[in-house]
Amino acid sequence: METTNRRDAAPPAGRLGRLAAFAYRRRRLVVMSWIALLIGIMALAPRIAGEFTADYAAPGSDSRAARELVEQRFGGYSGESIDVVWEADAGAESPQVRREMNDFISRAERLEGIASAQPAQVSRDGAVAVERLRLDRPASEVPTETADRLLEMADEANQGRGLEVALGGGPIQQAEGGPGPETVGLAAAAVVLLVAFGSLVAVGFPMAVALFGLGISAALITVLAAIIDVPEWATALAGLIGIGVGVDYALLVLTRFRNAIDAGSETEAAVGEAVTTAGRSVLVAGSTVIISLLGLFTLGLGYMNGAALSASLAVLVMMAAAVTLLPALLGFAGRGVNRFRLPLLGGRRGGPQGGAFAARWSRMVQRRPWTTVAVGTALLAALALPALGLRLGFPDAGNDRPGNSTREAYDMVAQGFGEGANGPLTVAAELPGPDARDEVASAAREIRTLPDVAAVSAPQLNRDGNAALLVVTPRSSPQDDATETLVRDLRERVLPSELGSAGIPTYVGGTTALAVDQGEYVANRLPVFVGAVVVLSLLLLVAAFRAPLIAAKAGVMNLLSVAAAFGVIALFAQGGFFGGLIGIDQEVPIAPFVPVLMFAILFGLSMDYEVFLLSRVREEYLRLGSPSDAVTGGLRRTARVITAAAAIMVVVFLAFVVSDDTFLRLIGVGMATAILVDATVVRMALVPAIMQLLGRASWWMPRWLDRLVPRLDHEPMRPALRERPAET
Repeated sequence: METTNRRDAAPPAGRLGRLAAFAYRRRRLVVMSWIALLIGIMALAPRIAGEFTADYAAPGSDSRAARELVEQRFGGYSGESIDVVWEADAGAESPQVRREMNDFISRAERLEGIASAQPAQVSRDGAVAVERLRLDRPASEVPTETADRLLEMADEANQGRGLEVALGGGPIQQAEGGPGPETVGLAAAAVVLLVAFGSLVAVGFPMAVALFGLGISAALITVLAAIIDVPEWATALAGLIGIGVGVDYALLVLTRFRNAIDAGSETEAAVGEAVTTAGRSVLVAGSTVIISLLGLFTLGLGYMNGAALSASLAVLVMMAAAVTLLPALLGFAGRGVNRFRLPLLGGRRGGPQGGAFAARWSRMVQRRPWTTVAVGTALLAALALPALGLRLGFPDAGNDRPGNSTREAYDMVAQGFGEGANGPLTVAAELPGPDARDEVASAAREIRTLPDVAAVSAPQLNRDGNAALLVVTPRSSPQDDATETLVRDLRERVLPSELGSAGIPTYVGGTTALAVDQGEYVANRLPVFVGAVVVLSLLLLVAAFRAPLIAAKAGVMNLLSVAAAFGVIALFAQGGFFGGLIGIDQEVPIAPFVPVLMFAILFGLSMDYEVFLLSRVREEYLRLGSPSDAVTGGLRRTARVITAAAAIMVVVFLAFVVSDDTFLRLIGVGMATAILVDATVVRMALVPAIMQLLGRASWWMPRWLDRLVPRLDHEPMRPALRERPAET
C-alpha cells in the first residue's frame, strides 16, 4: 500500500514549472486561445490552401529526363494518361457502342487536365477496347473534380445496357478513396482509453487534445501545400501520427496528474508535477520524432520533404497542446478527473502504475538478464528475417481492391492486350534534325526483336522534328522482374548501340523505369539519411539523460524494432494468408520510399517509449541511488501507461488498413507491429535486462562529453514534489 500525504501546492520552479503555473492560473485564457486558434486557422486555411502534388521521379534520373522531354516538345503532354477501357456484349467496336464511347471521350476531353485522346486500341478478339486520355500535367496535379466527373460518366454508361466501362490512372486512384483512416483511428483510440481509464472525463481530455491538434495541423498542411510539394497521402499519414502521439502524450501527462491527485496533492501542484515531469518527457520524445522525420530532407526528394514537414507539424501541434491545453483542462477538472467511471473498466485504482505484476516481471528479467537478451534478440531477428526478400517497386492498379474501377480497368486491359499493356515504357529521343528519324525507326525495329517486348509503336515526331517518342509495351506486368530487366537492357545495351553511336540522346521512362530510378536514388542516399537520424537522435538522448551508453543502447534497440517492421511488411506483401488479412490478394512490390519513411517514423516513435521509461528510471535512480531498484521502480510505475500508449498507437496505425492505397496498408501493419514489439519485447524485457547488466555504468558520462553536449536534463525538483517510496 502506498503512503499518501498532502503535498505543497506551490508550483515547481523552472521554465516548465512556470508554464504549468500559467496554464493552471490562466486556464480560461489558455482554453479560449486554443479555441480561437482552431477556428481562425480553419477559416483562413481554405483561402490560401494549395493543391496536393507529388513528383516521384528521382532528380537527375533517366525517367525524369524522358518525362521532361515529352512535356517540352510534345505540346504540353505530360507522358501520363487516364485509361478509358470498355467491353460490350455486342463487341467493343459495334456501331451503337462506338457512338456512345465517342460521346464519352468527347465530353472527357473538355475536362480540366485532359490534353487529348489517343486513337482507340481494340483487342484481337474485338471484345475489349482502350482509349488513353493524355494529360497536360502530372497525374497528381489533375483536379479531383475531373476524376470524380469521369467516374460519374462511367457509372452512367454502366447502367445495364451490355456495356462495361472502367477507368485507370493516377487521378482515378486518388478519387476512389475509402473512409478516412483518421476517423477510424480516433474511434479506436477512444475505445482503448476507455478500457484503460474507465472514466469518461479522463478519456475526454486526451481526445480533446487529439481533436484540437488534428484540426489545426490538417488545416496547416493544406497551406503548406501552397508552398512546397505535398503528396495527397501525407494528410492521412500526418493525421494518424498526430492522433497517435497526441493521445499518447496526453495520456502520459494525465497519468502523472492522476497519480499526484491520488497521493494527496492540490490541483495546482498536481498540474505542476505533471508538466515538469511527464511534460518534459513529452517535449524530449516529440523532439526526437521531429528530428527523425526531418532526416528525410537528406534524401533530396521534394515529395518526401512535404510528407516530413506535414507529419512534423502534426507532432509539434500535439506537443504544444499536451503541455498547455491539457494542463488547463486538468485545472478545470481537478479531483473530478475520475468522475463518470464505468463499471469493470479502467483496472484497479490506487498503487503505482503497472502494479505488482510489473515489479515481479522486472525482477524476473533482472535475475536472468543474459537469457532475456538472447531470447529477445532471437525473436526480433526471426521477425526481421523476411526482410531479406524485400522487393522494391511501385504497386500498380492490379493491387487495388477488387471492385475498384482502376482494378477492373487493369484486369480488362490485361485480358485484352496482355499484362504489359498496363505499364508501357516511353522512349524519348532528342533529334539533331528530321534526318535522324531513320535511326529512330531502326531502333524501333531492333526493340521489336527483343523477347520481352510485346509491341512497339511507330516513331512519333514532334512538329519541329527535333524529338521522337516510342511507346514500348512489355510482355510482362509493370511489377515483374522481367520488365525491370527490359528497362536496364534498353538503357545499357540497345539504345546506346542504336542511337547513342549516332549522337542521339535517349531516355527511358514509364512506371517501371521510375521505380528503378527511385530505388537506386534512395539506396545511394540511405547511409547519409540513417546516419543523420541516428546521430541526431542519440545526441538528443545524451543531452536529456547524460548517459551515452543508454543512448547507444536505445539506438540499437530501435534499429532492431525497425528491422522487425521491415520483415513484417515483406511477409504481408507476399500476399497469401497474411496479405489477405489486409486486402492484398497477390504479391506486391514495396514502393522505394516506404522503408525510409517507416524508418524515420518508427525510429522517432520508438524513442517515445524509451524516454517515457528512462525518465521514470532516472527519477528513481536519483531518489534511491540503486541502479537495480531504479529499473524495477521505473518499470513498475510506467508499465501500465506504456502498455496503454502502445495499444493506442497500434490501433491507430492499424486504421491504415481501411485505406485504398496499398503502400499505406503495408505501412500501417508494419508500424503497428513495430510499436507492439517495441513496447513489449524491447521496453519490457531487453531494456531492463541490458540496464541490469550495465549497472551504474548506465548513467556514466565522460567529462569531456558532459562539457561538449548542452544540458537538457531534468529541472531540479523541489523535495516536496518527490514521491515517497511505496510500502510493500
